[in-house]
Amino acid sequence: MLKVANIFSNDMVLQRDKNIVVWGLGDEERTVTVSLNGVTVTTQVRDGKWVAILPPMSAGGEYEMTVTDGCTERKFCRVMIGEVWFCGGQSNMELELQNAKGGKEILETLTTDCNVRFYYTQKRGTLDEMFYEDENNTAWAQASKDNSRAWSAVGFFFGRKLAADLGVTVGLIGCNWGGTSASAWVDRATLEGSEELKSYVEEYEKRNEGKTVEEQIKEYKAYQKFEREWDRKYGELLKDDPSMSWEKANEILGDKNWPGPINCVNPFRPSGLYETMVMRVCPYTIKGFLYYQGESDDHKPDSYYTLLTSLIKLWREKWGDDELPFIIVQLPMFKYAADPDYKHWCKIREAQMRAFKTVKNTGIAVISDCGEFNEIHPKDKVPVGERLCLQAEKLFYRMDVKAFGPIYKSHIFRDGGIELSFDHAENGFVVKGEAQGFEIAGADGEFVTADITIDVGKIFIKSDKVSQPLHARYNWFNYCDVTLYNETGIPLAPFRF
Repeated sequence: MLKVANIFSNDMVLQRDKNIVVWGLGDEERTVTVSLNGVTVTTQVRDGKWVAILPPMSAGGEYEMTVTDGCTERKFCRVMIGEVWFCGGQSNMELELQNAKGGKEILETLTTDCNVRFYYTQKRGTLDEMFYEDENNTAWAQASKDNSRAWSAVGFFFGRKLAADLGVTVGLIGCNWGGTSASAWVDRATLEGSEELKSYVEEYEKRNEGKTVEEQIKEYKAYQKFEREWDRKYGELLKDDPSMSWEKANEILGDKNWPGPINCVNPFRPSGLYETMVMRVCPYTIKGFLYYQGESDDHKPDSYYTLLTSLIKLWREKWGDDELPFIIVQLPMFKYAADPDYKHWCKIREAQMRAFKTVKNTGIAVISDCGEFNEIHPKDKVPVGERLCLQAEKLFYRMDVKAFGPIYKSHIFRDGGIELSFDHAENGFVVKGEAQGFEIAGADGEFVTADITIDVGKIFIKSDKVSQPLHARYNWFNYCDVTLYNETGIPLAPFRF
């Protein structure tokens, strides 16, 4: 029986100007024929699988694509050829358009004219019978009030701007899950093969030592039942007190202990979503990746650079292109009111910037000014999506746009202080409020607040408390005010040396 991978459906967007990979399952030795836009290719079923590769095509549509093995025929209608981007990450990439700032108003007037289409990879943690049943119901959708409610807000704002600026249809593949570590999105070999990353697997194995698969399934089902009841009671508490915090609810109802036991059926397990989500849409031909994640790896910030760069390498390898564009969202400012400033998000931001600087064909959207105090899910996603779009336009479409805020470049020691130089600051700095956030330290590593003198493209910092400065850092806090920008309105990225 002929089957085409579920990501191929009516209303799909195929990547322009690149070979288009189409794949599926079939009866052994049958010939599969794929036709699109006046082009026909054939391939053979081998070991129950087939892959066809259509040649590069220019943007256009709507077209019809036909796939047949001589007995069964599948037709896909309203197919567009344009730009396709993969939207990966955790809850801030997942945050739905209907829940974003201004989202409900946008939905009221949203039509297909925005030229954005979306495919959501289904969210299931195991490849059981229900998985395949649900996957069969996934499909691409065109923009509309009803279709777009659950789309990634970041992805939508990226796609809306890109479609308007390029004049082509933009397709987005949503592949994200709130609260997930990057370790869930890579294969086990990647984790086990690294001294820095193998603890993710070792901790998982230790949690489940001596437990059978059946026992793990029973344990997770029990947690799911508890979670449903907890959520119901929390909903009742919110009716009486809309400001009820998660922490207070845990005190009243008992610790929710989310996301439950990390075992063989919990989607948050190492490598779980790589198997059940990433590999279900790979190797669909794409332009590149958008990636907003890192919050759930703040407990291991010192190894995040290795984890992130390993993920980039793996995904590119599986898509068969080690230069596929990969644009990182650098984490914004955030801290819970009840927490001290652990400065672990600082390290995640540093790792993200380091990945941008050291890995070929990457971009970075600096959004430090887009965070909200005590709110891990800031609702204004317009600047996030549009800064991602500017990165794509500048770096990968070679458009003449200003896509960067200031980024630390170098320093010299002079006159008892440190002169800092920056990329993307040739037109100077824009200060919103009072310039702040710089700290300086000597050999003892004890940082103190620095005095700031701003010049065109340079900043001089000094402190009477540090006679021989050796180190400096900027906005090295999980949360603080952001005051320095360039003319783009994009902030100076945090840094340290």
